[in-house]
Amino acid sequence: MKTLLIKIGKALEVFKRDGILVGFRRNWKGFWRQFSSVQPGDVLFVTDGVGDSALHRTHHIAEELNLNGIKASVATTHGFFLSKHVDGFKVFVFHRTLHTKKIAKMIEKIKSQGKEIIFDTDDLVYDAEYFKKTEAYKSMNSLQKKLYENGLGSEILNDPYVKTCTTTTSFLADKLREKGKTVFVVPNKLSKKDLEIAEEVYNSRDIMRLRDNRAKRIGYFSGAATNNKNFATVNDALHSLMKKYEDLELFLVGHLDIDSKLNEFGDRIKRHPYADREQHFKNLGFVDIDIAPLEIGDAFCEAKSEIKFFEAGAVGVPIVAAATQTFKEAIEDGTDGFLANGTEEWMEKLEKLILSEPLRNKIGEKAREKVLQKYSTMNAKNEEYYGFLRSKLQG
Repeated sequence: MKTLLIKIGKALEVFKRDGILVGFRRNWKGFWRQFSSVQPGDVLFVTDGVGDSALHRTHHIAEELNLNGIKASVATTHGFFLSKHVDGFKVFVFHRTLHTKKIAKMIEKIKSQGKEIIFDTDDLVYDAEYFKKTEAYKSMNSLQKKLYENGLGSEILNDPYVKTCTTTTSFLADKLREKGKTVFVVPNKLSKKDLEIAEEVYNSRDIMRLRDNRAKRIGYFSGAATNNKNFATVNDALHSLMKKYEDLELFLVGHLDIDSKLNEFGDRIKRHPYADREQHFKNLGFVDIDIAPLEIGDAFCEAKSEIKFFEAGAVGVPIVAAATQTFKEAIEDGTDGFLANGTEEWMEKLEKLILSEPLRNKIGEKAREKVLQKYSTMNAKNEEYYGFLRSKLQG
């Protein structure tokens, strides 16, 4: 019953965040995935989700491994006869997995066969003590909170049998090493399909500009209502810039409550619902500048990956991002993006891009160049991790 209630809570949250139409599509996709077949191979990713996190951490990484000669598949925790998959694989990666009776049974079977279990995380939701203090947790409905009451996946992470973890950033890797685990940083990447969509958008951006060159657009793409506090860190800078430049617009996608003083700009603020992957890249291609504000120094924000940088870069759009550890590692400030800390820096960096189309193009092109070299499943070069997996497959 508890598992059913949690599923209902997650479904309601998807409808709240994505709207009825997109929410229905996501929930319907999740429902049908439990019936999908899983072909035996080397590595099986097990995930509880069907959203972007599961997409990046399971489907995209599985694609990366397959391209490097390691046969990988993905199964959802809602699938039937989950434990039967144990016989067909040698390594199991658990991502955002609620510790249900079904999962516990599967794990015991893996242990009995002496096979490898890897814990994967892309944020700090496994730490219940910390996560319950965050705005993300406080904003959840009561059913969804049950998913995180012990920390999502903490039972797997804290199991002495589990000695290895994968994660997205060096910040999270350090946190996991504090638990005595061997940790591999396996960054998020764009899939082959993502790159195809991004390429089409990139090639059509000049046409979109010719059709509508009346305004310069700053874009912000929010995944959840919990981004309100992050967006608030740039409110003052955006307000000043929009007051100064009458041809400046804000293009806001997703669930977001903006500061009341920004509402004075009326129809210069364009609101759009959370979008699927294809439309997401089209929306990115429609803006001139992307922003990724975060609360610098907040552990949950510091753990965030560089997704916003490489998604914008894939379509040639320059980004100004908060100067967190992760973004500082990903972005060369002033070359393939800008980093900002505080209102003055946000205004300075944004204004440079607002005033110069050549600079926007130059930064966007450099970002795209880095993305194509580093942030796709097709050019991934995580040899240490691949070597580790191959050593487990030989046993």
